[in-house]
Amino acid sequence: MEQYNGSQIVVLEGLEAVRKRPGMYIGSTGSRGLHHLIWEIIDNGIDEHLAGFCSEINVTIEKDGAITIKDNGRGVPVDIHPTKKIPTVRVVYTILHAGGKFGNSAYKVSGGLHGVGASVVNALSTKMIVEVRRDGKVYRDEYANGGHPSVDLIDGMIPVVGKCTKADTGTKVTFYPDPAIFETIEFKPDVIRKKLKEIAFLNKGLKIVFNDMINNDSRTYCEEDGIKSFVKYINREATVLHDEPIYVEGTNGDIEVEIAFQYTNNYSEQINSYCNRINVVDGGTLVTGFKIALTRVMNQYARELGVLKDKDENFDGKDIRNGLVAIVSIKHPDPQFEGQTKTKLGNTDAKTAVDDVFFTEVQRYFDKNVEILKTILDNSMKSYNARKAGDKARNAVLKQLNDVDTRSKLASCSSKKPEECEVYIVEGDSAGGTVKTARNRRTQAVLPLRGKIINVEKATLEKILVNNEIKSMIASFGCGIGDDFDITKLRYDKIIILTDADVDGAHISTLLLTFFYRFMPELILAGKVYRGLPPLYKVDYETTVKGKKTKKSEYIFNDFELEKFRKKEGNKIIALQRYKGLGEMDANQLWETTLDPETRILAQVTISDTVEADEITTTLMSSNVPPRREFIMQEAKYATLDV
Repeated sequence: MEQYNGSQIVVLEGLEAVRKRPGMYIGSTGSRGLHHLIWEIIDNGIDEHLAGFCSEINVTIEKDGAITIKDNGRGVPVDIHPTKKIPTVRVVYTILHAGGKFGNSAYKVSGGLHGVGASVVNALSTKMIVEVRRDGKVYRDEYANGGHPSVDLIDGMIPVVGKCTKADTGTKVTFYPDPAIFETIEFKPDVIRKKLKEIAFLNKGLKIVFNDMINNDSRTYCEEDGIKSFVKYINREATVLHDEPIYVEGTNGDIEVEIAFQYTNNYSEQINSYCNRINVVDGGTLVTGFKIALTRVMNQYARELGVLKDKDENFDGKDIRNGLVAIVSIKHPDPQFEGQTKTKLGNTDAKTAVDDVFFTEVQRYFDKNVEILKTILDNSMKSYNARKAGDKARNAVLKQLNDVDTRSKLASCSSKKPEECEVYIVEGDSAGGTVKTARNRRTQAVLPLRGKIINVEKATLEKILVNNEIKSMIASFGCGIGDDFDITKLRYDKIIILTDADVDGAHISTLLLTFFYRFMPELILAGKVYRGLPPLYKVDYETTVKGKKTKKSEYIFNDFELEKFRKKEGNKIIALQRYKGLGEMDANQLWETTLDPETRILAQVTISDTVEADEITTTLMSSNVPPRREFIMQEAKYATLDV
């Protein structure tokens, strides 16, 4: 056996670690990770804006595919760093965990906490150019092939390449993503535009200019009403219960709080939270503080106005939040996020600050706008009555769950350890039978669904809970639903949606994901939901190996891969089989391609942007036809035809 000693331990110096494991720093090497590079550089300009020094950020897609981001902040310092003994600008762009955000001297509040953004972008680029305007001079530094400086220092300083007025300050960064790292280096203008619009909403008064030199397009974003306009934008296609969003703001200690909210006639609630302009997808203490204060103040008014009588119980928080769309945004000098991905805020003082500011300020608003208050309370009463009816339905369902489990077609697995178990949700008995035969009976359960489940976006809770397929899923998962949901009781580590590769299969997947998103979102946020990706084709072909013709077979998962295969030299296709359904594969084929953990392909369902997720769900699944038609027309150019 080979000896295990210190010589086998690899130490990655500097930015090498980023290039070796880019996913640790930007999430992925796909399109999402590529665009994350832009957000990292923009964040530096936003931090300057939060500090009161930047009023404009320009983002440009250059004709050669590079990205240029320019701000009019103070400019990255160019003096010699006291410990590294090189220009500070070079420290910022070449050394991990270097930045002005670890103490409070440079930035009181900041979105970037780890000091890795600028250097990570440099590490993942073939070339980066940094220009700094400070003290009437223009300084320029360049880096190549993953962050290696390619410009010689002059007397230890970054070269001066020009002059400017002393009032003209800021930083300009141009970078070229490395095609050896990323699956694609083509930036999508629509993705950038959507993100820049959100940034403008969250940074009141910040002017953002976007220039797409490839498509000759220019846009300017500036939102003087900030998050109030953000709420109006989210609700632009919804039926609202009051014309203008309600906006309150205030300060508690060092924490600044802004909240904007508006009610619609939708069944669901949507609370989007931000700390130092970072989208805190899982919420945390700032959302808890908002919910507590909203529930307390609305019940207080309901009693004062006689909406609730002495004999009535208080409104539940969900009664009050039914149809609510809210943005909760705070600035915190020392945010404590749970996890590297910054998806949940943990500061207890954030809860106190939001509770105090909202409870105080919203009363001032409602005391002057009683009619709007009455409209919201009336909506809460309707939700209260609907909940009572829904509770009866849910309780009836919960009583039946044990019976449903035994009567349903769930083929259980023998293991009782959730961490090693998974359940496949498949469409119909035919596919279900094949999957049951092919599976590993110890760890893989199978739940066939009969037809399509109800569209939960259009139905009341009462109707949803009497749907047999939904009852089967609730019973099979074991973690309950709604107020009774407890993810610790989930019987499976993975819930895998496995449908045919056709239009009906896609529709069933969408209906299931809509149900999970609206009624069991914790499953998605915890990374428990996946889509199985069965192959679309099996190719039998002839190729030449070491001078001899050999017959081989290969599974291909989409039309793009098939086109690449056709263009590959030396391969002669003998037979091409297209699988329209899972039932067309035998058990061995299904195991090899779709069920075997060693060879299968799974796509984990994640939520990176709660605003976009809610917007798309509502657009595609609600009863409102015009927005859906517009969305389909816009996205049709990216679709493929299933014939």
